[in-house]
Amino acid sequence: MITYVAYTLMILGTALLLVGALGLLRLPDFYCRTHAATKPDTFGLVLILLGLGIYDGLTLTTVKMLVIILFVFLANPTSSHALGRAAILRGLTPWTASDRKDGR
Repeated sequence: MITYVAYTLMILGTALLLVGALGLLRLPDFYCRTHAATKPDTFGLVLILLGLGIYDGLTLTTVKMLVIILFVFLANPTSSHALGRAAILRGLTPWTASDRKDGR
């Protein structure tokens, strides 16, 4: 049963990473892409590492994975906020509906 839970978490994490990659390719501007790169990647990586930790059992490796999860939970939102703030200070304007290329 533990193996199925671990595999499920890893598959869900992989799916979130793929959704983040798709959002990074499809979204129109820097701010949307930053959001797409941060949210799913953070939670996808956390799910994958939790799945690996559950699969491995309670070992030193699992503790190291929990430390990595903590670091990712702190670093990813902080870095995306810093990038967004730097873009605002640099004068990068967000995408609006009037910027559409098809004229609709």
